[in-house]
Amino acid sequence: MAKDAIELLKADHEKVKELLNELTDTTTRAEKKRPQLLDEIEQELEIHTHLEEKIFYPAFKKAGNSNHDELYFEAFEEHRVVSEFVLPDLKKTDPTSDKFSGRAKILKELIEHHADEEEKDMFKKARQSLTAEELATLGEEMNQRKQELESEKS
Repeated sequence: MAKDAIELLKADHEKVKELLNELTDTTTRAEKKRPQLLDEIEQELEIHTHLEEKIFYPAFKKAGNSNHDELYFEAFEEHRVVSEFVLPDLKKTDPTSDKFSGRAKILKELIEHHADEEEKDMFKKARQSLTAEELATLGEEMNQRKQELESEKS
């Protein structure tokens, strides 16, 4: 059975958390592995962010009227911090440095916080505001868009 929107996003969260764990477990000797993992994380985040911002968040905001505004805007802001500041900084950092290790840990903490907050608050409210059918339809739309974005990247 196809995943609904929330199941799809949770699966993405798990995949990115695993990649981040792998990244933060590397040492300064992982000169080739760190940039490879970072590229993979960046690609996963780009696609995930697109799905959330273009499909899931608007449906969530609309379903909750103004009740969901705060979570909606906070989620966008957390995406912005990662994509405009933390990730670009990390990508410019020497992978053999301790500075890289510190920045990777901050990226991991920010993303884990964001994913946990979504799963505890936003997804719970989404299940209350959207029907199972609406979540299934969103899931189909998101899955289709995800496949399109992945094929563009490869």
